[in-house]
Amino acid sequence: MANFLLLYRGGGMPQSDEEKQRVMAAWNKWMTDMDGDLVDAGNPTSNVKTVNTGGPVDFSGDRVTGYSVIQADTLEHAIEKAKGVPVVADGGSVDVYETFNAM
Repeated sequence: MANFLLLYRGGGMPQSDEEKQRVMAAWNKWMTDMDGDLVDAGNPTSNVKTVNTGGPVDFSGDRVTGYSVIQADTLEHAIEKAKGVPVVADGGSVDVYETFNAM
C-alpha cells in the first residue's frame, strides 16, 4: 500500500452550531468509512505565505484549505476514497498526490 496526500481546496467554515454538528458528523463518517486507511486525519489550514529566493511573499494561488493522508493500493483507489471527503459535497475539491519514501 502507498500513502496519498489529500489536499483540500474550497469548502467553508460552518456558520452555526447546527451546521458545525452536520459538518463534523460528515467528517467523522468519512474517517470511520476509511476503515483503518486513514494515516493522518490532518487539519484545516489558515495563514499562508509563499517562500522563494526573494523571501516570503503574499500567496496568490488557489489556496489549500486542509489536508489528510490516507493509504490505498493504487491512485485510482485513493481517488475513490477521496470522493467521499466532505469538502467535495460542500463544493470544494481534493487533489490526490501519491507519496514515496525518498530516503
